[in-house]
Amino acid sequence: MSLDIPLLLATLAFIVPMCFTPGPNNILCAAHGSRYGFQKTLPLIVGMGIGWSILGLGLAAGAEFLKENEIIFTILSYIGAIYIAYLGYKVASSETIDKKDTSDEHFGFFTGIILQVVNGKAWIHFVVLMTTFGTLFGPGYGAKAALVILNLFFGLMAVLSWAVFGTVLRKTFSGEESSLRINQVMGLMLILVAIWIALPH
Repeated sequence: MSLDIPLLLATLAFIVPMCFTPGPNNILCAAHGSRYGFQKTLPLIVGMGIGWSILGLGLAAGAEFLKENEIIFTILSYIGAIYIAYLGYKVASSETIDKKDTSDEHFGFFTGIILQVVNGKAWIHFVVLMTTFGTLFGPGYGAKAALVILNLFFGLMAVLSWAVFGTVLRKTFSGEESSLRINQVMGLMLILVAIWIALPH
């Protein structure tokens, strides 16, 4: 079976903006990178990647059912919005950036996984991906799993890029006042994302 190039281009036109534009994963990685640095953000990113893959593989099997039951999305949106707002509050109220910070209170592997489970936007992302572009690599579950891997590649590139961006902020703004401002702005952005997710679309 030959690859449908127009469908591939349409799939990438959907995946790339969805992965790289501001969202819970990207903003949290930038905020975490600015607070703790790139290295300590990697466990969070690994958790995101695993949670993202599990969610994608699960929805590859049940996308049509979930598409017909929008109440699930509504419930997840509110739960996810509350959790993301909580993370935003934690970021906004955190202390100043310390380049020598060795605290173990940073977000880690399990936070990355949990964020995917309660992220209603991520659920909608995969349902659209599977129902609209699910035949890119052919019929059957294996083809949809390959689509999840393609999506994961761009998702990881996105969160890594945002984590690097946050780390650059960490290195550039180390003064007490400027670092507090960064924490507050990043936290507020997460809270705004939470509000956007909770609003009806």
